[in-house]
Amino acid sequence: MPTTDGLPANTLSGPVHPSRAALLIHDMQNHFLAPFERDRSPLTELLTNIGRLRNLCHTVGIPVVYSTQPGGQSARERGLLREMWGNGIAGDGIGDRIVEDLTPRPGDICLTKYRYSAFFGTDLHEQLIRAGRDQLIICGIYAHIGCLATACDAFMRDIRPFMVSDAVADFDAEHHHTALCWAAKRCAVVESTATVLGALQAATDNVPPTEPEHSTRTAAEPTGEPNHSHGRDRPLNIEAVDSLHVATQRPH
Repeated sequence: MPTTDGLPANTLSGPVHPSRAALLIHDMQNHFLAPFERDRSPLTELLTNIGRLRNLCHTVGIPVVYSTQPGGQSARERGLLREMWGNGIAGDGIGDRIVEDLTPRPGDICLTKYRYSAFFGTDLHEQLIRAGRDQLIICGIYAHIGCLATACDAFMRDIRPFMVSDAVADFDAEHHHTALCWAAKRCAVVESTATVLGALQAATDNVPPTEPEHSTRTAAEPTGEPNHSHGRDRPLNIEAVDSLHVATQRPH
C-alpha cells in the first residue's frame, strides 16, 4: 500500500465533508479478491481501511453504497468485457458475494453493475442527488479499472470524487501508482484513509452540517435491509468513459 509521503499532488481540492459525501465500496466480491493472499498485504490493509471508513460513515450518517457485478452473465451482458476478461464471475452464488468482512448492513445501498463504472447502467447518480450528495469517497478494487472509471465518471457529472489511496488495491504496485497519479492529475482528490477519516471527524465535531448548493433534498430513511438496485433494469447502451485499459489475465 502507498504511504502518505508518496502520494501524487492533487489538481482538485477538498476537503471531504460528512453532509456532502457518500461512500462507495467498489466490487469487493470474492471473485475479484481471489488473487490476493488472505493474510498478506495489500488485502489486510484494504479490508481494515475500508472497514474504518465504513464504520465512521455509518456513525456520522454518510450513505454507504456497494457496487457488485452479478455472476453467470450472458455473452450479451458481458459485451466487450468478455473479449477482454473472459466469462466473468461464475454463477455459483459464491464468487459474486461481497467479502464477509464487509457484509452490507441494514440501510446500505447495493447496486448491480455490468461495466467498469459504478454509474453506468445504474441509478447511482440519482441516488446521490436524492440524498443531496455531491462528493463520492471511492474505495475497493481494482484501482486502475473500475475505481478509476467511476472517479472519472463522477467528475464528468460534477460529483467530486475522493479516491482513498490505501483503501483501493490493484494487481501490483505499478498499476496502483498509475491509477492514483492519473486520478490526482485528471479527475479526483487522492487522499489516505487517515486524512479522509480526520477530515470527516473534524467536520462532524466542529462544523454544523450544510446542504450542497445544488440540492436541498435529504436521504430516504433506511429500511431494515440493504437497498438493492439492479443495473439490468436499465439499458446497456455504451457510454464513453475515459479510463485506463490494461490487458492482463486477472479476474474481472
